[in-house]
Amino acid sequence: MIGVTVVIVFCLAPFYWMVVSSFRRTSDIFDKSALPSPWSLENYTAVFDPDQGFLRSMANSLVVAGTTTALALVIATLTAYAMARLDFPFKRLVLTGIIATSMFPVVSIVVPLLKLFTDWDWINTYQAMVAPSLSFALPLAVWILTAFFRQIPIELEQAAMIDGCTQGQAFRRIVLPLAAPGVFTTAIITFVAAWNEFLIALSMTNDAAMQTAPVAISKFTGASQFETPFGSQMAAGVLVTIPLVVLVVVFQRRIVDGLTAGAVK
Repeated sequence: MIGVTVVIVFCLAPFYWMVVSSFRRTSDIFDKSALPSPWSLENYTAVFDPDQGFLRSMANSLVVAGTTTALALVIATLTAYAMARLDFPFKRLVLTGIIATSMFPVVSIVVPLLKLFTDWDWINTYQAMVAPSLSFALPLAVWILTAFFRQIPIELEQAAMIDGCTQGQAFRRIVLPLAAPGVFTTAIITFVAAWNEFLIALSMTNDAAMQTAPVAISKFTGASQFETPFGSQMAAGVLVTIPLVVLVVVFQRRIVDGLTAGAVK
């Protein structure tokens, strides 16, 4: 119990300090008290200053993360189903190759992608951020969903086809509902990764109107060139985290079902 408490405190302490610091005045930002005194909303006011363009960056993050998640789920679901049901030579090697592609560090492919997207005139476009994020999200999504589909007995599909369903109908009506916990878990993991992505978004955009929230936060400016707007960055960090917290709270039951599926026979 003590160990669990220590882990929880260790994980939540940075978020707690971020929230507390976001409510401090700029002059009190280095105050080490447990609670702000007095409480102030000036950091949040600064974040929503039209000159910061923070709302637009949040919308950009939503578009990029949402599109990446949707495409990853569609492609990974079909691929994983094929990997789980079809028998073909070197299938295990193919699956290993798929997951191996996600092990390349992002920094190693940024420069080639930047050159490629410049030639394609993709700089400052959503696809320049979605495509690389998708390339990292897909392998993990395929790997997770393949395991879920393997746990679903093929006899259920065969029984549905005996009752008159085509293989496609059996997949939509039988397999997908049973695999829903895995699909939801994969969607959450993919969305969080795409929402927090920084290096690709930073490299592929130089137009403030196309920057995602993490990039916009890193470029917040203070009252002068010698001032770092810690308070505004803390407030923006809280606002960026809220959608993820809401997402996890709303779908927590599905996430738990997905993470524990197959643990008990």
